[in-house]
Amino acid sequence: MAEETGLRQVVETYGNMVYRLALAQTHSGHDADDVFQEVFLRYLRSAPDFREEEHRKAWLLRVTVNCCKKFHTSFWRRHTTALSETIPARTEEEGELLTLLEGLPEKYRAVLHLYYYEGYATGEIAAILGRSPNTVRSQLSRGRALLHDAWKGAEEL
Repeated sequence: MAEETGLRQVVETYGNMVYRLALAQTHSGHDADDVFQEVFLRYLRSAPDFREEEHRKAWLLRVTVNCCKKFHTSFWRRHTTALSETIPARTEEEGELLTLLEGLPEKYRAVLHLYYYEGYATGEIAAILGRSPNTVRSQLSRGRALLHDAWKGAEEL
């Protein structure tokens, strides 16, 4: 019973963060639901004991990224065609930005999401994604440039 209460509290605290990252990586609410479920199932199975909440948060983000990678390489994913599904946006401009973000390669989306939406520093992102800090900084810079070019191109239309 205590284990169930602990899991419920972790899901309530970090569920939105895990779901948003999964949604940004998979571009589908249904697939994000699957990743969300897998992340917390792994959490329940491994029952990690963390000294600090920041370690728990980083662990959940790392597992989410790994589950998304596994999702993208799965047989099912490679042999199906996704239905068009949009991420809900609060404003028209935010919707346009989300559409442009979806068009970026996965490595840039992940870095941009963790930096701007989750507020992580480049060193922390490097640890979460298993990349070097210099690679993360380069990907942030390139991702911003791609996003800027895409935004300017969309404005010209």
